[in-house]
Amino acid sequence: MPRTTRITIMLLFAAWVVDYIDRTVINFALPSIGHDLGLTHTQQGLLVSVFFIPYALIQIPGGLLADRYGALKVGVIGLTAWSVFTGLTAVAWSFAALMGIRFLFGLVQGVFPAAAIKALAERSRPEQRTTAAGWTNASNAAGLLLAAGIAGVMLPTVGWRAMFGVISVLGVAVILAWRRWMPEPLVQDEIPVADPGSKTERRAVLLSPALLGFAVIFFGYDVLVWGVTSWTPTYLHDQYGISNGGIAFAAVPTTLAAAAGVVLGARISDRIGGRPRVIVVPAMAFTAAMLFVLPRAGSFPLFVLVGTVMSVAAGLAYMPAFAVPLRALPSASIGAATGVIIFGGQLAGVISPAAFGFITDRLSYTTAFETMALGPLLALAAAAMVPQTAEAFRTKLSRRTPAPVPSKESLT
Repeated sequence: MPRTTRITIMLLFAAWVVDYIDRTVINFALPSIGHDLGLTHTQQGLLVSVFFIPYALIQIPGGLLADRYGALKVGVIGLTAWSVFTGLTAVAWSFAALMGIRFLFGLVQGVFPAAAIKALAERSRPEQRTTAAGWTNASNAAGLLLAAGIAGVMLPTVGWRAMFGVISVLGVAVILAWRRWMPEPLVQDEIPVADPGSKTERRAVLLSPALLGFAVIFFGYDVLVWGVTSWTPTYLHDQYGISNGGIAFAAVPTTLAAAAGVVLGARISDRIGGRPRVIVVPAMAFTAAMLFVLPRAGSFPLFVLVGTVMSVAAGLAYMPAFAVPLRALPSASIGAATGVIIFGGQLAGVISPAAFGFITDRLSYTTAFETMALGPLLALAAAAMVPQTAEAFRTKLSRRTPAPVPSKESLT
C-alpha cells in the first residue's frame, strides 16, 4: 500500500477506537446504571437502542454531506460533537435524561462512518480498499476491548459517571492528530473521480436493489453484533455472577478474535474480487448455529471459548458487506453509497438490543440468544443474491440509470 494509505489507516484506526469506546462502554455500565436509576432490562435495552435510531437515520445524509463538503471536515465535526455528549452522559439524572443524551449522541456520531470510509477511499486504490477498510474496522474490536478494560478499572473505583467524563476527552487527541498528520488524497491518476451525476441518477443508485442487498447483509450481521455484545456483560453478571473485572477479561479473546476475522475477511475479499457469497454464507451459517450453543455453555470458561470461536466466524462477514461497492464505485460517490450500507447495520442496532431485553424479561436469556440467529440467516440469504463482482454490480446499476457507470479499466 502507498504510504498515504498506511498513514490514513492508522489515523482512522485511532478515531474508530475512540468511537467504539464512547459508544460501547455503556454496555459494561448498564448493570451499574440500572441499579442507580432503578431500570428494568427493557429500559436498559432501550438505552442502547435509542442511540441507533438517529445514528441509523443520519447515515445517508451524513454520506451526502461528506461527498459535498469533504470527508475530513464532516468527520472532525462529528468527532467533536459526540465527545461533548459522551461527557454529558456523566450528568444524566434520570432515565428520560439519559435517553435524550443517548439520542443526541447517536445523531452527531452518525455522520462519522461514511465520512471515514470516504476519507480512506480517497487515499487508497480501489483494488486495496477492502483490505484497508478491514484494518481500520478491526479497530471496532480494539475499541470494545479498551472499553471493557476502562470499565473494568473505573466502574468499581470511581463509578460510571466519572468514567464517562474521563473518556470524553479522548476525541480531542484524535482531532489534533488528524490536523497534524492526515495526508492529502492520492492524485487524480491514482484515484479517478467520476461525475456522480444528477440527483435523479444518484437516487437511482442509492435505492438500487444491488446496493440495498449489501445493506441487508450488514443488517443481518449487526443484529448479531449489537444484540449479543450489548447484553453479554449483563448476562455474565446475572447468570454467572461475574465481576466487572472478569467481564473485561472475557472480552479480550472474543474481541481479538473478531478483529482477526475482520482483517482476514477483508483480505480474502480483495483476493477473490469480492464474491461475498463465498465468505458470508458459511460464516453466518456457523455463527447462527453457535447462538444456540452459547447460552447453554454451562460455565464461564466455556462461554468465553464458544464466544471466541463465534467471533472469528462472524468477523469474516463484516467487510464482504462493503467489498463489491468499494471496488465498483468512484471515491466521489462512496460516502453516500456506504451510508446506505451502514444504515442497514445501524437499523439492526435500533432493533436487536431492545428486542433482546424484551425477550429476556418475558421469556429467557436462552430464547433471546436464539432469536439473534435470525440476523445471520438473513445475511447469508442476502449474500447469495447480491452481485458477486464489481462488474456485475456496475451492470446492475447501468440498468437503472442512463448515466454511464465507470468501467473496470477506469477504476484501475
